[in-house]
Amino acid sequence: MSDVMEQSGVPAGADVPERTGGADATGSVKPGTGTTEPMAAARIAEIRTRIDEIDRTLIELWRERSALSREVGATRLASGGTRLVLSREQEILERFNSALGADGTQLALLLLRAGRGPL
Repeated sequence: MSDVMEQSGVPAGADVPERTGGADATGSVKPGTGTTEPMAAARIAEIRTRIDEIDRTLIELWRERSALSREVGATRLASGGTRLVLSREQEILERFNSALGADGTQLALLLLRAGRGPL
């Protein structure tokens, strides 16, 4: 069970009028849009479709990156190298921090762990 809360303080997924409001162009209720205005609800649905596409791509890329990183590590170890190359990890951390700030650093740490495992 998830402990995720909406900004309103209501548990995510709770069936409350504010959350389930929103009609599409046919006047049908559009669950989860947070609005009863049909044009806004339609736009929200359109944006969410694109967000879902991006999420699928991110998941695919995450998996590919992790597999490649594990392959680099296995190749390095098999050739007598070290488990980690700290300068490479620092380079990645700096790249993500420069592009995304503190959240980028956290994302980079997750990516690094996914590829090499926990330290």
